[in-house]
Amino acid sequence: MTQTHTTNNTQVWASNKYAKVVHEAIEAASNELRSLSLKVHPCNTALSFDSELFKITNMLISISKRLTPIQIHDHPELALKEFKAHAWLTGYLRSNGFAVEQGLSGLETAFVAEAGNPHGQVTIGICSEYDALPGIGHACGHNLIAISGVATALGLKAAIEQFGLPAKIKLFGTPAEERDAGKITMLNAGDFKDVEVCMMLHGANADVIHTQFLSLQTVTVEYFGKASHASTTPWEGINALDAAMQVYTAIGLMRQQMPPDQRVHGIIQDGGQAANIIPQYTRSVYTVRAPKYEQVKELKTKVEHIFEAAARSTRCTHKVFWGKHIKDIQTNGPLADKFEYLMNGLGLEYSPKLEQQSKLSGSTDMGNLTYAMPGIHPMYNIINLDGIDDNSLGLHTKEFAAAAADTVGHAATIRVAKALAMTGVECILNSAFLRRVKDEFHSQDQ
Repeated sequence: MTQTHTTNNTQVWASNKYAKVVHEAIEAASNELRSLSLKVHPCNTALSFDSELFKITNMLISISKRLTPIQIHDHPELALKEFKAHAWLTGYLRSNGFAVEQGLSGLETAFVAEAGNPHGQVTIGICSEYDALPGIGHACGHNLIAISGVATALGLKAAIEQFGLPAKIKLFGTPAEERDAGKITMLNAGDFKDVEVCMMLHGANADVIHTQFLSLQTVTVEYFGKASHASTTPWEGINALDAAMQVYTAIGLMRQQMPPDQRVHGIIQDGGQAANIIPQYTRSVYTVRAPKYEQVKELKTKVEHIFEAAARSTRCTHKVFWGKHIKDIQTNGPLADKFEYLMNGLGLEYSPKLEQQSKLSGSTDMGNLTYAMPGIHPMYNIINLDGIDDNSLGLHTKEFAAAAADTVGHAATIRVAKALAMTGVECILNSAFLRRVKDEFHSQDQ
């Protein structure tokens, strides 16, 4: 499990005038943040880590008093219908000096908020999400993801403006993560053009940087046969349900030869209209998952062969519609290491990488962004600030939705936003670091 460590930082804070200001601001901040043990480490950058970078902490603490996710939490909106959240977030960003546009995607509830030097040499991208789940509201904590992006963007904006840094920040409001993969639509439309790195945060029941996100693609298969009376003349019919059942059975048999980290699961959405009619039409939906993008492509081919075999054996015709391919996340090593280092400075230590990869899983459209540019997607514990995993409370449950409205979740969000903002600032200040980030990205499998 992750663990926190405590150290007497009195001398460290007192030895630097910038750190002292931050220390005093934290002591005067909310009780949720007072118990955090912040720690300053030396850093090999042109500008001192424990001066400019740690000033962001003070800025984020003042932000935390004004920025609350409760409004979004109490008004959950489904994919592409996040009109209230969109209005609240964009209004807040405009009031804090961001230029906000809808972007190029055509998605009504998407936005791109920009600040900083318009001629900046480095553009840092941050993502916010704000769609909810049907029936259980913000059970994935997207109300917290929404403000984590805003807090990170505000911290970066303040650093860029106060120190005249040659950079700009773009906060992307990305709707419909749960259903329609809004980030992929925005990426394909060109909204992320010229972004150097893109990062985001996600609440969970554990602190994990190296989450094993799966790649996936969902498919709809339709079979077309011929109706006939099931009792009088069944031989005149062509049974589309037979084809759907063959697919369901064949996929079940295929699982015996599938690696344990791959999945194919689905349902028959339309299996016919009446028991005394040979079904002339069926529709089924399946999701294909695997750890890597290339593995999903291989698994898709096998599934398509099953679709074709069922059509031939039943004399049906069929149509296949593949949805967006959600890719796995390629966690950028230098960005992940810097984020972990900064979180260590805030008192949190992480489990070894392999242990982290076994804790959480899932799929997200953020994966596609990490194939287009360097990125990270750290998961952070919203249940407690002590670094203790809580396996009794999982995502996509009513209990997690309740936790996403708790003050502990808010405090945890502000804490990780500091580290993510500082990770972005490191990309701006340290050209050698940014080069390592890009070099690893270009060396990864595409």
